[in-house]
Amino acid sequence: MIEQLLEYDTEIFLFLNNLGSTTWDGLWLIITNKFSSIPLYILLLFLFYKKYGLKSLLIFVVVIALMITFTDQITNVFKRTFMRSRPCGVDEIADRMRYIAVRCGKYGFFSGHSSNSMSTAVFAGLLLRPYYKKLIFILLFWSAIVAYSRIYVGVHYPLDILCGMTFGAISGFGFYKLTKYLLKRFLNISS
Repeated sequence: MIEQLLEYDTEIFLFLNNLGSTTWDGLWLIITNKFSSIPLYILLLFLFYKKYGLKSLLIFVVVIALMITFTDQITNVFKRTFMRSRPCGVDEIADRMRYIAVRCGKYGFFSGHSSNSMSTAVFAGLLLRPYYKKLIFILLFWSAIVAYSRIYVGVHYPLDILCGMTFGAISGFGFYKLTKYLLKRFLNISS
């Protein structure tokens, strides 16, 4: 059963990965770069400040740092536990895939990019939903694009992405709830 699932995962990866073309490679390398989202993060921090104020912003910064650390570390635990090679490290499919990433890495289950971007999307989208109703959909779309970029550049299978996004969504929701509690407890803010 597991072997069949992994075989399907490989076939779907090869299909999606081979949809790419050299025309778009540069764009996807920018999207997949973890630093390319910094302007979005700055914008989100500004929106938090604008809608919640400076004291709340300090809570947001601390919680976001904890959330990203949490998702990163749990991702690493899963990678070291399952030790599933990234597609770019599997010789059997090397001649059938496009690999354009800067580096491959050893293990890929599950995707840290997917979990971090999804946790950020859910966390920020829920906190800003009272003020910007459609922002959460934009952030979820952004997260999906970041996640797909990992398949495009050849470093993650679709299951790595789906599991990373699921874990990220659960984490983002949990840290959203924690933030709501902290805002109410320490600043008497409830929205």
